[in-house]
Amino acid sequence: MTTKDLADLIFPNITKTIEDYEKEYPERDLPEGAKVTRYAPSPTGFMHIGNFMSATIDYVMAKQNGGVFYLRNEDTDGAREIEGAVEYIRHVLEHYNMNPDEYEYRDTQETKGIYGPYIQSERRDIYHAFIKHLIIEGKAYPCFLTQEEMDSIRESQTRDKKRIGIYGRFAKYRNLSPDEAAEKIKNGEKYTIRLKSSGDFNKKFKFNDLAFGEMEFPENDIDIPIMKSSNLLPTYHFAHLVDDHLMRTTHVIRGQEWVSSVPIHHELFKTFGFKLPKYVHTPLILKKDGDKIRKISKRLDPEARMTYYEEKGYPVYSVIEAIMTIANSNYEAWRESHPEAPFTEFEFSPKKMSASGALFDLDKLDNISKNYISKLKATEVFDMLDTWSKEYDKDFNDLINKYKEYTIEVLNIEREQKKPRKDYASLSEIKGQIWYMYDELFTDVTYEFDERFTKEDINEVLTTYFNEFYDDNDDKDTWFNKMKELTDKLGYCSNMKEYKENPDNYKGNVADISNIIRVGVTSKSQTPDLYIILKLLGKDRIVERISKIK
Repeated sequence: MTTKDLADLIFPNITKTIEDYEKEYPERDLPEGAKVTRYAPSPTGFMHIGNFMSATIDYVMAKQNGGVFYLRNEDTDGAREIEGAVEYIRHVLEHYNMNPDEYEYRDTQETKGIYGPYIQSERRDIYHAFIKHLIIEGKAYPCFLTQEEMDSIRESQTRDKKRIGIYGRFAKYRNLSPDEAAEKIKNGEKYTIRLKSSGDFNKKFKFNDLAFGEMEFPENDIDIPIMKSSNLLPTYHFAHLVDDHLMRTTHVIRGQEWVSSVPIHHELFKTFGFKLPKYVHTPLILKKDGDKIRKISKRLDPEARMTYYEEKGYPVYSVIEAIMTIANSNYEAWRESHPEAPFTEFEFSPKKMSASGALFDLDKLDNISKNYISKLKATEVFDMLDTWSKEYDKDFNDLINKYKEYTIEVLNIEREQKKPRKDYASLSEIKGQIWYMYDELFTDVTYEFDERFTKEDINEVLTTYFNEFYDDNDDKDTWFNKMKELTDKLGYCSNMKEYKENPDNYKGNVADISNIIRVGVTSKSQTPDLYIILKLLGKDRIVERISKIK
């Protein structure tokens, strides 16, 4: 029996060769310098901030020179797949307007692109053709090690402080003849297919990572499994080789934790004589925790989950800007020079990534977001708030739509100025800052009156002002002058300079009067422009409110 006979025994229905697939998936016809990138998540968990940074870099690098950004579903580990994970990945990409150029969605039966299937479990025959080729070439073999035998090998290697894996004398079935292997298969013995490694661990090779620079690794000499026995699907490493080659991926962007896989991937591509794609290993995302800086944790840090940003209501722009800021050290300077440009116009450079880790700061995100929201029109903020609250605060959504034009006016307070207020970092913060403008929410309130003033003082200021001085039709100058008149009438000082020189001569000053009115109407000691708030509420509503102060 020959190795071809053995390969036919293992894969009797595989008739296509790798040459056939080379023709079926030709080189892409793209502009010079164009990059083909892929976001290739495993649906064994929900998308986190590290995944998102990789996807963002994939997208930016592909869009710089007319390249292709495609989505590949790496679902070969069916036992660990989480329901809804794939749909959420699609949702995130759509939410952040990073739709892939090529993809396949099983639930909608929607496919775009000619290099699919883009779901690994649907590419089994392709992988088998490549594995069959290796068996014919004598570069792969069926391994019959049982789980008990592998556990025993691992125990002995651990005890003797040897490298873990199947290599050298531990590769018990590496040199079986085709006849011997065929007999075991016919007898029903379970097996996996392993690469017959040609590497020498004592030799090293050089590898250039676009982010970390030139690196040196020992060659891989482990006979790694390339096909699982349980479902006849390939391992991650082998599927990576086949898919990235046939889909003509030029750049692989993945987390720093995959650096240790470089020797395996280097050998696999070398075994087939394929060109190795360029690799960008992204740094770990870090956060400051007290005096320490540590890796961001899906278990400890809610901001590690991409769901966090939608739940909080951070604008799409803000999240992408925060990610780009930590992804490339020169992004902030570029943004200052190109304030209106889409982020895809930034010339992303892997060399500008921080090898020591990317420090993600929620305060930084908040600042970016506050600046962004402050520049939007009130109608734009309302539309965003409407969309967000439909999902995350239905009662508030009903309220703002009941008073839509009024809400827009509330959101517009101090917005159309040279230096607009920067109150909101996220949409979820808005309700907490404007709730007092709605009578439906203005119940059981706690007033933030200055403790220097008695209930009698407060009642006197509010009653006198709204009975004798306040008029909805006053312009701002008239309004302020009346405020000063009230101040002087009640024994307070309207001249701040005079008050600072002789504070004991007065009950307080004009700022105190304003603050009593502000708190009486809103319950808060700090609000946007009081004049506009009073005009929006209207005298009737104001009088109703102050009548309930106890």
